[in-house]
Amino acid sequence: MKIIPIITALLVSATLYFAIFERERLVAFSQSFGADGATEGTDVATDQVATAEPTTQEQATGVKVVALKSTAQVIDSAVILRGRTEAARQVTVAAETSGRVISEPLRKGAYITAGEHLCQLDPGTREANLAEARARLAEARGRVPEAQAAIAEANARVREAEINVNAARQLSEGGFASETRLVSAEAVAEAAAAGVQRATSGVASAQAGIEAAMSAVAAAEREIERLTIRAPFAGLLETDTAELGTLMQPGAACATVIQLNPIKLVGFVPETDVSKVTVGAPAQAMLATGVATGGQVSFLSRSADETTRTFRVEITVPNEDLSIRDGQTVEIVVASDGTMAHLLPQSSLTLDDDGLLGVRTIDAAQNALFIPVTLVRDTAEGVWLTGLPETVDVIVVGQEFVIDGVQVAPTFQEIKG
Repeated sequence: MKIIPIITALLVSATLYFAIFERERLVAFSQSFGADGATEGTDVATDQVATAEPTTQEQATGVKVVALKSTAQVIDSAVILRGRTEAARQVTVAAETSGRVISEPLRKGAYITAGEHLCQLDPGTREANLAEARARLAEARGRVPEAQAAIAEANARVREAEINVNAARQLSEGGFASETRLVSAEAVAEAAAAGVQRATSGVASAQAGIEAAMSAVAAAEREIERLTIRAPFAGLLETDTAELGTLMQPGAACATVIQLNPIKLVGFVPETDVSKVTVGAPAQAMLATGVATGGQVSFLSRSADETTRTFRVEITVPNEDLSIRDGQTVEIVVASDGTMAHLLPQSSLTLDDDGLLGVRTIDAAQNALFIPVTLVRDTAEGVWLTGLPETVDVIVVGQEFVIDGVQVAPTFQEIKG
């Protein structure tokens, strides 16, 4: 091992140590050495005094630093989220009845309109069942006039029986007819009243038959309607429709339809920032492909995810050209209420002895003062910080060489526009 480089390094370290940390002693030693060596020559003493004077003057004026006069500005406290795109609606259209597919399939990627036919099933005997149900309905309706005629006839018999009862009662009271005739007339009247009740029941039965027949007709018509599977909304086919000849059962998938206009941007905000997001707030987003878009917050979850303790946020954005696909990665910036912050160079940040992030400022007595700050946003122009006074002088160069209470000699730099 070569010892000369090691000795050189030690000498340089010792020189730097005395020049920085033992500066006062070094200056005093230089001055005393100049006084003791005055006998060696006036010129040498004069040179030493001239050399010591700038050092003493620099000590009196403070440590030279570069500072920046900063004034707080209002900025949006944006919440940055990472998420994904999600179709506004997506549904798998399934069969509600059984049957064989008799329509040509539509291929995935095709644009369809609301109500467009997706799958057509073979009707089989359903048309015959509908015709039978309609015939029974007509038959049930034909029974109603008969029942109503029976009621009219029964009412006529009741009136006739009431007349006979009155006549028999009068004759019996005058002694012109026997009591037996009166009892017989009353029995006929009771039988006529029972006939009215039977006729009324017949009408009710006919009405019930009509209702049952109408229900059967509606069920048959509904069964025929189910043979045509339609698109519930306008969108794109994510899958092919069922192939020709496929036997469909209730619940079998015909096709999957998605709606991409508008499209949703889904992110998850942590509980520490959830109060900064409100429904209706403007939001900007950047896809992984570099495409920029924007919209408004349309939904903010009221319950947190049990695993991540985050809240779901949805932003609705237009997608008329369908360029944004379902499931793409996206970075979302949600605007929040404005706050006062300072824009400073990132190099001005420092740490105190406790590890707190902050900046060193200059107080009214031209002394260095550490102030903790909170980082709001990092931009290409610098960092936005809160926690500082409205106007403040911040040391941007030399802050690492001073501590609180040390006098400084600042040189202020201009803010670049």
